[in-house]
Amino acid sequence: MAAPDPSKLDRIVAEARRAADARSLTYREQALKIYPWICGRCAREFTRVNLRELTVHHRDHNHDNNPPDGSNWELLCLYCHDNEHQRQLEAGNGAGVPGDRAKPSTYSPFADLKARMAAKQKPE
Repeated sequence: MAAPDPSKLDRIVAEARRAADARSLTYREQALKIYPWICGRCAREFTRVNLRELTVHHRDHNHDNNPPDGSNWELLCLYCHDNEHQRQLEAGNGAGVPGDRAKPSTYSPFADLKARMAAKQKPE
């Protein structure tokens, strides 16, 4: 049995370290270090086993706003995170973009009801 190639092992270890360093720079990893692993809405607790179900929510809905103190983040479970974004969509009339309000409908199904009823009441 041949001995493992030390240069290959060194490359694998170096790549793992680079990947860990890159991960530590993401806002998700930063938020997971700052905050307890608990959903900010339903208080569900998370462990390493189910941590993938805990998401980072941007309070102002701007994914580019990532202050190092985490003041724009809150940890939410998948369900509460989806609920929060659904509430945001509904608040914007379903426009899909926070702050970009869709034009309200101007259709009124009963606008000419009185005239229609009067026309129906007239003998032919």
